[in-house]
Amino acid sequence: MKISTVHHFFKTVFLTALTVSLITAAPARAEDDKTGGCKENMKFCKSSWVSLSAKERKAVFAYAEEYKKFMKTALTELTFVKEALIIAKKRGFKKLTDKSPMVAGARYYDVNRKRALTLIVIGSDGFQTGFRVVGTHIDSPRLELKGKPFYSKEGFALFQTNYHGGIKPYQWTNIPLALIGHVSKKDGSTVQINVGLKESDPIFIIAETSPHTDKGYRNKKVGEHIEYEMLDPLAGHIPDSKTGKDVSGQVLKYLKAKYNISPNDLVSAELALVPAMPPRDVGFDRGLMAIYGQDDRLASYAALRAVSDLKTPKKTAIAYLVDNEEVGNGNNTGAKSSYFSSLLSRLIYKKQGSRYREPMLRTSLRNSKMVSIDVNPGINPMKPESWEKQNAPRLGFGVNIKLYGRGFDANSEFIAEIRNTLDKENIPWQTTTYKVGKAGGGTFGGLFSIQNMEVIDFGVPLLSIHTPYAVSSKIDVYNLYRASRAFFKRK
Repeated sequence: MKISTVHHFFKTVFLTALTVSLITAAPARAEDDKTGGCKENMKFCKSSWVSLSAKERKAVFAYAEEYKKFMKTALTELTFVKEALIIAKKRGFKKLTDKSPMVAGARYYDVNRKRALTLIVIGSDGFQTGFRVVGTHIDSPRLELKGKPFYSKEGFALFQTNYHGGIKPYQWTNIPLALIGHVSKKDGSTVQINVGLKESDPIFIIAETSPHTDKGYRNKKVGEHIEYEMLDPLAGHIPDSKTGKDVSGQVLKYLKAKYNISPNDLVSAELALVPAMPPRDVGFDRGLMAIYGQDDRLASYAALRAVSDLKTPKKTAIAYLVDNEEVGNGNNTGAKSSYFSSLLSRLIYKKQGSRYREPMLRTSLRNSKMVSIDVNPGINPMKPESWEKQNAPRLGFGVNIKLYGRGFDANSEFIAEIRNTLDKENIPWQTTTYKVGKAGGGTFGGLFSIQNMEVIDFGVPLLSIHTPYAVSSKIDVYNLYRASRAFFKRK
């Protein structure tokens, strides 16, 4: 080999080695970082599924089956409270009364107007040392009937509806809907209605236009294709046998015969139209679940199960499951109500009796800590560019610590405490921050921060939030339950 050839050979080898070393040493760009930016503890930088033992995997799938069974019937806040009370009573919770003793280990429930539920396990420490609270909401986006809900058009009886929570109208067409709720009558009686969940039941459906007749609609933007006022499901089709008209009148006659309710009774009704599809596993490996109402009955079920597991915690544990988060936390069953602080005052008064003073409540709130849980969007393979991936939540990678920035985060000391709690229990977690200026959202945690409590927002990532069929990872759902339980047990 010639000297020049040898020189060229070694020069090539040297330059190649140098290039490789520089590439290896260079920090990866955030968009190229396959671990989502997690560096400190690499076992949490990969899917939580890969490190499961056979026993842990069995526990994940068992919890998912119980969750799906619950969610099959807990489709509104009214039905959630009803189903949750069945579980709570089996776990030893008793109704909170004026005579309930405030002794360590006692278990109580309190229902706020049938639409919100609080579960309490009395701790060994005094109330003024603070409470441990997990707060979630139990309402989900849905359609609701208006006060005068029926009209006839083109030979059909249709519902007049309004919407509860943020929805995309076009996603609610041509899916089976069930009618669930109750009618309150002037005599004080209540008529329960639940139609569309059984296979033998009829369903209701918003009939979309066919591709043969929608040429005028195709030029519209997606958000304009179906307007909110068009979300009127079919409620009947058979007209009056004498006139051949008045289909909606026939539906009203049916309601009178079946339920003994009149048109005016429907003014004082709470009737919701919700997806009638049952919970289903997704994918060959069954690692995902498609379920209506996972925002946020997913977290509420986790809180219910976690507080039910407690024996005698050091700090009194409270699962606070409320209504109306999807519409701004209003009314007397939402988080803006004074119910929560009134409940704590009530507990302290039971303990202190005539010695009770208002500053005792303020001290308790000051020393209380809360995890406010609500689900959030995870990276979607259909549109991953909506996320800044280093701070984006991924399904299967653990519970989310939400970091909103701009003064909305928990104090760094409390975040560190939560990290410590999760790490001690070997619970995988990840951070989530929306891409700046590209997305947003929040939940009711701030309403409790202004009461001088320490509050942090948690969540788990879902696909297709606020659609009729959101998708969750079974392992995230299970780990959220574990995280809630660990928080309750923390001293």
